[in-house]
Amino acid sequence: MAVDRKQLIIEAASKSFSLFGYKATTMDQIAKIANVGKGTIYNFFENKEELLAEIVTALIKEMKFEAEETIQDDLSFHENANRALYRLLEFRKQHQLTIKLFQEEKEIGTPAVMEVIQRVESAIINYIREKVEEAIQKGEIRQCDPEITAFIMLKLYVSLIFDWEKYHQPLDEEKIASLFEFYLFKGLSM
Repeated sequence: MAVDRKQLIIEAASKSFSLFGYKATTMDQIAKIANVGKGTIYNFFENKEELLAEIVTALIKEMKFEAEETIQDDLSFHENANRALYRLLEFRKQHQLTIKLFQEEKEIGTPAVMEVIQRVESAIINYIREKVEEAIQKGEIRQCDPEITAFIMLKLYVSLIFDWEKYHQPLDEEKIASLFEFYLFKGLSM
């Protein structure tokens, strides 16, 4: 059986980025973990940024798959939106690479990491936007700006899951779902 060197390199880079962060990872470390010569990496990837981009592309596909797994045709738009967003953010919280990348973005502000974090967020917003557009077409929700709505939905969810936990007890999935429904679908008016 032939060894897929490219896949070995991707796995090694992902492991190194997860452990040490993007900035602290070197091509020498990746080569050592992959058990290949450093030159072999350059047969597949021009630089560390290109390697990170490939890993993030796979990560985005995996996140979309995770979200799609939660969608059920017999549920309302807001129930499906809640389920998908919760799964995406739980995935992000539990996936070692995303944890390390978000940490590096906050603490160091590495430009390449900031760029991929923006790519991940844009992919999530585009995914939600598509679902919002479908819900508008089906008449499940009012006409709105799908991109702004997707942005607000994501930011509300991030706030309830990550920001709230900094100074309060974490909210469980049902509480987050009820707050999400209340603020986005019912509103504050009497």
